[in-house]
Amino acid sequence: MSTNVAVEFLIWMLIAASAIAVVANRLRIPYTVALVVGGLALGSFHVPLVDDIIRREPSWLTPNVSLIIFLPPLLFEGSLKIQFRHLRENLLPILLLANAGVLAATVITGLAVHWVIGFPLLVGLVFGAIISATDPISVLALFRDTAVAKRLSILVEGESLLNDGTAAVLYGILVGAVMTGTLNVVTGVGSFFVEVLGGAAVGLGLGYLVSKITGRIDEPEIEITLTTILAYSSFLVAQSLHLSGVIATVVAGLMIGNFAVPVGMSPQTRVSLWSFWEYASFVMNSIVFLIIGLEVHLDDLIRSWKLLLLAAGAALLGRSLSVYGLTPISNLFTERIPYRWQHIMAWGGIRGALSLALALSLDRAFPYQSRVLAATFGVVAFSIVVQGLTIKPLLAVLGIGKTEEDDYRISRARHLAVASARTELNSMLEHELISAPT
Repeated sequence: MSTNVAVEFLIWMLIAASAIAVVANRLRIPYTVALVVGGLALGSFHVPLVDDIIRREPSWLTPNVSLIIFLPPLLFEGSLKIQFRHLRENLLPILLLANAGVLAATVITGLAVHWVIGFPLLVGLVFGAIISATDPISVLALFRDTAVAKRLSILVEGESLLNDGTAAVLYGILVGAVMTGTLNVVTGVGSFFVEVLGGAAVGLGLGYLVSKITGRIDEPEIEITLTTILAYSSFLVAQSLHLSGVIATVVAGLMIGNFAVPVGMSPQTRVSLWSFWEYASFVMNSIVFLIIGLEVHLDDLIRSWKLLLLAAGAALLGRSLSVYGLTPISNLFTERIPYRWQHIMAWGGIRGALSLALALSLDRAFPYQSRVLAATFGVVAFSIVVQGLTIKPLLAVLGIGKTEEDDYRISRARHLAVASARTELNSMLEHELISAPT
């Protein structure tokens, strides 16, 4: 397929996403939900013009390529805004849910589909790993327009950014076990720690290097370009070393957001940087969620409705037991997480692009490949549409209102304004435009 046709396909995706965004705004429904529903409609109702556009989907846009194109900027944008202070204050519950929580959800879900659906145990565990991680793309997109307390947002966003690496590593270990017929727990645990810690080291090193470079220049365009290179290079370098690219990109984003931005960037560069990454996130989200809708065919979902309901139930069971089981342990050592917040954390465990990409990357020789793929599509569709549409009503029922989040946004805006003013005054003083007493 020619490059022109591939570019044309992506442009049509943006046009469709923009039209769906306008409709979603009018109907007051989450943008990501509208994109998936819109993609389902476009892929199910055969209109000649639409079918012609869909057939233009580039053949090179495989799941692995999609991960490389879309995932790094979305992870980077999400981690760019998270402060180390907030992570440090909530480190135990985030790490507990992102590691032990994913492992528990994988085992519980795997056992459930083994007993109820009839998947072999190892195949069930692979499915559990595929859908155990909450997708950072979905969670961040939904919570951006949802009024939640800042700490709750940090807990959900922090976990969703970190647990993808855990799920991806578990997936690789379990797929290897299915194909070889043996599961070496000791080797698996060793591989897990190597990939996670190694990915973190790659992100830390590259993030520190770019932070030092941006601190020596004051050109917004160059600094933004460097962060773009960092987002992709941290992912690709870690992947080439057989380490976790997800963890590497998240850590690199944290380094830029916590060191380069407050120390080495002027107010003008900060505003430009945030605007660029917010727009990049919007574009990537739009294309990813629309492609999800196009990949999940409505007639396939209807034919396999029983399998899909059982799979969705197993996924919810795994997520719920991991949240409700591990949060009380965290509460023993850190600030208590309210019980009503736990409901949001359990129900807000949205699955999305990563789950689909992992399922689509299964080899055709993998046992039960088609059924695992159908179950994953069903869980993702249920998660984004049903859970996505009911997040806001659930917040209202639980009495989690807008006041605290509004206060936070006002305080953050005031803080940024004061910081920018101080920087500008210092610059004017250095250039002798004002006197020290003034």
